[in-house]
Amino acid sequence: MPFRVPGAPRWRVVLASLLLALAPAPPALAAAQGPVERPAAPAVDAPLGRPKGAAIASANAQATDAGMAVLRAGGNAFDAAVAVSAALGLVEPESSGLGGGGFFLLRRASDGKVVFVDARERAPLAATRDMYLDPATGEPRPRQTIDGALAAAIPGLPAGLVHVSATYGRMPLGEALAPVIRLAERGWRFGDKNIAMMGWRKDVLRDDPGASALFLIDGEVPAAGTRMRNRDYADVLRRLAAEGHDGFYRGPVAQRLVDGVRAAGGIWTLEDLAQYRVVERAPLVFTHRGQAVVTAPPPSSGGVALAATLQILDGYDWANESPVDRLHLRTEAMRRAYRDRAIFLGDPDFVDVPVELLTHPAYAAGLRASISTERATPSALLPGVTRSERPDTTHFSIVDAEGNIAAVTQTVNLPYGNAMVVPGTGFLLNNEMDDFSVKPGVPNAFGLVGEDANAIAPGKRPLSSMTPTIVLGPERVSVVGTPGGSRIISMVIQGLLALDAGASAAEAVAEPRVHHQYLPDHVSIEPGALDAATRAALEARGHVVKEEPRTWGNMQVVLWHRGDGRVEAGADPRWKTVGKGSTDEGGIFR
Repeated sequence: MPFRVPGAPRWRVVLASLLLALAPAPPALAAAQGPVERPAAPAVDAPLGRPKGAAIASANAQATDAGMAVLRAGGNAFDAAVAVSAALGLVEPESSGLGGGGFFLLRRASDGKVVFVDARERAPLAATRDMYLDPATGEPRPRQTIDGALAAAIPGLPAGLVHVSATYGRMPLGEALAPVIRLAERGWRFGDKNIAMMGWRKDVLRDDPGASALFLIDGEVPAAGTRMRNRDYADVLRRLAAEGHDGFYRGPVAQRLVDGVRAAGGIWTLEDLAQYRVVERAPLVFTHRGQAVVTAPPPSSGGVALAATLQILDGYDWANESPVDRLHLRTEAMRRAYRDRAIFLGDPDFVDVPVELLTHPAYAAGLRASISTERATPSALLPGVTRSERPDTTHFSIVDAEGNIAAVTQTVNLPYGNAMVVPGTGFLLNNEMDDFSVKPGVPNAFGLVGEDANAIAPGKRPLSSMTPTIVLGPERVSVVGTPGGSRIISMVIQGLLALDAGASAAEAVAEPRVHHQYLPDHVSIEPGALDAATRAALEARGHVVKEEPRTWGNMQVVLWHRGDGRVEAGADPRWKTVGKGSTDEGGIFR
C-alpha cells in the first residue's frame, strides 16, 4: 500500500515507518526520530581564480555559436545563457522553447553567489485535482495531458530570460537576443535530431494548423539541411527585449496566446499569464569527496536524489571496489533515492518536502545499511511509487573568462510539446500537465504513476527530474547536465563519478549509460554498455538487466581546471552532427 504525505506534520512519522521497513538502518532512524547535527555545508562563495577563457557546451551548434557571439560582444556567462536558451528554443523546438520552462543554476564570480532560478511552468488557475479524469469512471481520459491545449501549463522560460538578463547579465536583453533574432529571420538549419524526434509526433503536428505551417512542408517532415525561417519567433523576442516581462505576459502576445488556447479547448486566462513569476531559490549544496556540489532543489527531484545517491556511495571504499561492485552499489543507491523521490517530492510552495532529512549524511548512512553487497534488493521490499517527465529536454553548460558559471536545463516535455502553435507566436506550447500525478497510483499514458505530493493544484509547478549541477573542487570546476526524463538523475550521477575518476569532459559525456529508477525493477543499459561477463555478474546478484534498443540522453559538460586555467567543453557524441562544445582561450575560439 503506498504511503501518503498529506501535510507537514506527518513526514517524520512516514519516514520512520519506511525506515523500519528497511531495518536494520539505525543511523537513518535516528535522523528521522531525533536531531543529528549536520556537517557544515561546504563554502561555495570562496574565490576560485580565473579561467584562461570561456567554454560552452550545448545540444545544438547553432545555439553554441549564438552564445559565443554574445561573449565576443562583451557579454558575460549569464548573457550568453540567455542567448543559448532562446536559440535552443528556436532550433530544438522538440526539446524546449518559449512555450516551456526551465531551471537556471548560476554562480557569480564577483561574490561567489549561487542561485537557482526556477522558471518551471505552472498549472493554470482553473486547473483542478481531477481535471483529466472521466467523471463516470474516475479513470484518466486518454491523451488529454499529452496533446492539445488542455495539456499546456503556463510557460516560464520567457520570464526566466528576462530575469536572468536583468539581474545577472551585463548587456541589454536586446543585445543578448540579437544573434537569435538574426537566426530566426535568416533561417536555421533543420537537422537530424529535429527529424528523429518528430517521428511519431508528425501526425499530431499535422493536425494543428499553426504547428503544421511552422514545422512541416506540404504536411511532411522537412529534409535535413532545410532552412527554416521563423519571423514570428523573432517578433516575440523583440517584444520581450523592448518590454521585458510584460512583453510576453501582458499585452498583445498574452492576448493572442489566451485566445488561441481557449479556442482550442484550453483553460488559460490573462490572469494566469499576468501572475507568472520566476522564483529564486537557494540551491541544494552538499559535500561529496571533498567537493562542494551545487544542484537543483525542489520542484526538481534531481538534487535530492543526487545527494542521497552520492552520499550513500561515499560510505564505501570506492576506489578499491571492483567494476561490478561499483555497478551493483550504484544501482542499489539509485533504487533507494528514486523510491524517496516518488513518495516525498513535489512543489515546495505547496507541500512540505523534507529536504534536510532526505539529504542528510546520517539518512544516507541508514539507507546504506540496508544494502547488501552481494544481493540486489527487490524494489517490492521498498514501498512506494515512481514517475517522471518525458525525456525530450535540453541542457547547456557555460563558463566565461571571469569565472561566471551557468548550468541550464529546459524543456517542453514530450517531443514537440503538446504539438500546438498559436498562430503568430512562432513556438510550440508545452505539455507539462502530464508531469503531475493525474491520480495517485494510476499510470499515465506511459505506464508511470505518481503520488499526492505531486497532485494537480492551481498555480502549482509539476515535479521535475532536471538536474543542472555545478561541482566546485580543489582541482577543477565541473558544470554538468542532460535531458533524459527520469534518467537525467542517473546520468548526472554517472557523469560526476566519471569526472571524479579523472575523465575529461569528452570522456564523461561519452560513457555508456546504466540506469535504475526503483520501478520498473530492472537495470536499463544502452546497447553494448556492458560486456557479457559484467552482465552475468550483475544477474548473479539478482539484478534484471534489460538492454534498450537505443541510446539516451544528451549530456553537456564544461570543465575549468583551476591549476592552469584550462577550459574544456564536451558535447554528447550520441548526436554527432548536432551538438557542439566551444572554447575560447586567449581570444581564440574553437
